[in-house]
Parts: sequence; structure tokens; C-alpha cells
Amino acid sequence: MNRTDRLYALVEELRACAPRRVSARELAARYEVSVRTIERDIGALQQAGVPIFADVGRGGGYTLDKSRTLPPLNFTPAEAVAVAITLSRAGGSPYSRSARTALHKIVAAMSAADSASARELAERVRFMTPPDAGEPDAAPTSVPAVLEEAMSARRVVRLRYEDAEGIGTERDVEPVAFTAVSLRWYLIGWCRLRDGARVFRIDRIRRATLLDERAPERAFDEMTCPPTDYVVRPLELV
Repeated sequence: MNRTDRLYALVEELRACAPRRVSARELAARYEVSVRTIERDIGALQQAGVPIFADVGRGGGYTLDKSRTLPPLNFTPAEAVAVAITLSRAGGSPYSRSARTALHKIVAAMSAADSASARELAERVRFMTPPDAGEPDAAPTSVPAVLEEAMSARRVVRLRYEDAEGIGTERDVEPVAFTAVSLRWYLIGWCRLRDGARVFRIDRIRRATLLDERAPERAFDEMTCPPTDYVVRPLELV
């Protein structure tokens, strides 16, 4: 059994046994590998976002949170590549980290044959960018993760923001929505420094700190008025 097949089998084994814990020694014997190999495999799955939990000591082992996982979705290679194309455009967005872990989960759930076919197909997809229209500068790596959590938890976030003239300010912002224009992502929120709605370009946010305070509800339509020739549409999951 190659590693891709073993990773897939480990997830299914832990899902079937949950909530019972399975030791690394038991898994190693089942798949005829070393305990160290199982530990590395489990670590790789955890880094990919699979909700596997470990207890150490006598009677400990690994278990998987069934409430946070799905059975195999059987993506075809073409479907997996289509999802990868879409997720690859998330660069610079506050959900770029989640996009990577989502793709890892999809590939880990595929059979070895379908995974290999998807990788071969992906090698024949190329992105081209004109030299005068490069990708926007990236925000510091911690910023997207903080903004993602602030929006999900509806908590006030403290920003160190640098405007187009390079002038920096620190301000507390109530997050309301994210929006994208071409390749750039923006945070729409209520700025307490200016006491009004503001739009912040995410690649100009130099630091973001999550505060304990919960942000009050504010309607998106009241926050900003886009240019009249723009069409605004919400993200759809179906």
C-alpha cells in the first residue's frame, strides 16, 4: 500500500472506530508499517485539517471527530481540478489558508488512481499574468487568519493600516463583510477611529489583533455604496 492509499485508509479506519481510540501500535500492525510511520501519517493528516485527536499514555490513541468529517465524496479528477482552480484564486483573500486545507482534504479523500489522474490533469493547467498586471502585494501571513476569525466570530479587530500615501494609523474595526474587486480583497467595517464605515485594502493591513469584544450587528447595505456601474453579488455555495 502506498502512502496516499494508507492516508485515505487511516481516515476511514478512525472514522469507523470513533469514538473508540486506536493506538499507533495497532494501526502500525494493521498496515504493516512502523509506529513512527503511523505517527508521521497522522501528523500529515492533522496538518491538512483532518480533526484527529490524540491521547498519550497508557490506554491512549487516536480518534476522529465524526461530527466534523464527511464520508468519501468521490470527486472525479476533473472535479478535483475544477475545485483546485477555484481555490487557487483565493490567494490574497482572508480565506487563503482555509482554501489550502480544503484542497488537501479533497485530495486525501480520493483514491490513489483518481488522485494521480487529478495531479496529471492539473499539470496541464497554466495561469498567465500580463507583466503590467501582477498579483497584489501580500499582507503579512498572520493578517488573513486573524481577519477570517474576526469575521467568523464577529469580534472587533485592531488594525495597523497603511494608506496609499504610506501613512500608518491604528484603529479598532467592527468587521462586516469582505469584498473583492479584480485581484484585490477588501475588508468592509465600521471604523471607530473615524466613526463611520470604511473599506480597508487587505494588503495594506500591516498588523491585525483580535480583541475580546463582540462586534454589534451592522447591515452590509448600509456600509458602502459601490460605483453605479458595478454589479454586486453574494458568494453562493450551490
